[in-house]
Amino acid sequence: MNHLVFLCLLGLATFHSHDGAHSLASSYGERGSDLGIQVFQREVHSRPLDNIVLSPHGVASILGMLLPGAHGETRKQVLTALRYNCTGPYKMLRKLHKTLTAKANQDSVLIANAMFTKDGFPMEETFRATNKANFQCESRSLDFRHPQTAADEINEWVSNKTKGHIPSLIKADMLDSALTRLVAVNSIYFKGLWKSRFQPENTKLRHFTGGDGNVSKVPMMSQLSIFNISMATTPQGLKYKVIELPYHGNTVSMLIALPSEEDTPLSHIIPHISTATVQSWTQLMHRRKIRLLIPKFTADAEVDLKESLSALGITDMFSVERADFRHLSAEPVYVSKALQKAKIEVNEDGTKASAATTAILLARSSPPWVTVDRPFLFLIRHNPTGTILFMGQINQP
Repeated sequence: MNHLVFLCLLGLATFHSHDGAHSLASSYGERGSDLGIQVFQREVHSRPLDNIVLSPHGVASILGMLLPGAHGETRKQVLTALRYNCTGPYKMLRKLHKTLTAKANQDSVLIANAMFTKDGFPMEETFRATNKANFQCESRSLDFRHPQTAADEINEWVSNKTKGHIPSLIKADMLDSALTRLVAVNSIYFKGLWKSRFQPENTKLRHFTGGDGNVSKVPMMSQLSIFNISMATTPQGLKYKVIELPYHGNTVSMLIALPSEEDTPLSHIIPHISTATVQSWTQLMHRRKIRLLIPKFTADAEVDLKESLSALGITDMFSVERADFRHLSAEPVYVSKALQKAKIEVNEDGTKASAATTAILLARSSPPWVTVDRPFLFLIRHNPTGTILFMGQINQP
């Protein structure tokens, strides 16, 4: 069976030829995000002390692109994991993509999709047309007989689409010169300016206790303003704080969650998170004047999706024997690699992720301080659809 590379998000998956191996009431944005959150949770469980960044929407997008080509059990597994209806979610996915990338968004959300196929690969026209209609997916032919040249072209595309944030996604040795048939890529770039910006002169070095218990000094941003804040509780009774930092367009927000008690590990909070949890936060929140201190940070991570997706029930697409992509091509193919890379930068102006006016408030009594000085979770959420564009665990800014 042939080798198909699907790059997710910042992502990548490889499709190989069989020959060579010898041969609920949630929105579609929330359903896809929930699967991505589950991938994130598995990754955090295996790397509890690392900084991890992932795009849940990116995970769902690459699967959504492959779905029109899948048949039988392969298709059923993807639909079940994403909780999409069996008749095909394409109308809703098209609407979601259009909403996320609308020019009306003041915050910059750029989503780009592409299919890089081997010269002469017989990709079904219906599959190509469906992805063009749903995801504005472009199609390009490459000569995979020269893996380094092909990898360079794909990486240049990803770098351009992510404004240089993800300069390299794929390595030449991921491409089999004889068997690679298709590389599917989804890239997401987000740049948002805070609705209430932090003033650089207020950024000071302060203590941050890392996930390993070591204390270091990091640049900590600070502002006195009104924020949405809430206290939430896990099913096990652990309390944690949630703060919402809106971006200037008001359609996208960053949500930060950290345990209320200093001795409660962040890892005890993360398994509880879903889009329903996040929705409950928005209902609990109330506006309050606080002095907020959060670190400036940059984090990037590479996540191998194959193991997590397999553990979540998507197994057949990775099997030489069982993968069924008959609606993608008459030539049998399977997914040999699935990879995502993501990066985030947070500073006084806002967020760049591959993610205004300043209110001066005086109070007679000193407002409470909320200091994010230990490991925390962040999510970047498109509020109208509930889609989680990015999320991450920061153990050390």
